Amino acid sequence: MQHDFVPGGALAVPKGDEVVPLVNRLGTRFANVVLTQDWHPRDHISFATSHPGRKPFETIPLPYGDQVLWPPHCVQGTHGAALHAKLDLPHAQLVIRKGHHRSIDSYSAFLEADRRTTTGLAGYLRERGLAELYVCGLATDFCVAWTALDGRAAGFEVTVIEDACRAIDLDGSCAKAWDDMTHAGIGRVQSAAVSTVRGRSPNSRR
Repeated sequence: MQHDFVPGGALAVPKGDEVVPLVNRLGTRFANVVLTQDWHPRDHISFATSHPGRKPFETIPLPYGDQVLWPPHCVQGTHGAALHAKLDLPHAQLVIRKGHHRSIDSYSAFLEADRRTTTGLAGYLRERGLAELYVCGLATDFCVAWTALDGRAAGFEVTVIEDACRAIDLDGSCAKAWDDMTHAGIGRVQSAAVSTVRGRSPNSRR
């Protein structure tokens, strides 16, 4: 939930600002909250401007696989990289900054795009005895889906709160993301189904 991902930002997710108040309400239902924050250097490898002659949303091969090229966004220390001004989750205990390695993109809160470089989130959750994850935010088909899939692969029970997400949807990427998550055994609920009782469990997290 950063300024560059909502309307008016450098990589705006359509209607992304609509989920901010919903995320705030959901936050009150959980005792344990973790936030993620893209935190790119100005010359990040995922930026189209780092590849002369290339345009945003083209795909190129990189050593770790195919990479969608993005407009420069969430550059370290800029307003666009800041958490949304209306995000109100004062009890969040951890902010995972990702995408700060120049040569690797990062969607997942668990693993960067090379699928080897970890963020440390899995260890943090395990040490705190947190086993059930609820994921929401922007964008459904990239950071949300990759986080959910990696969380499931790491052995956590994962549920995505569908109406608290919005998608970019590049060439059917949203439908593919939901298909991948369903096949991985990831739950899919609406925010109204997330009760305060379940959210207040010491083994729950957004």
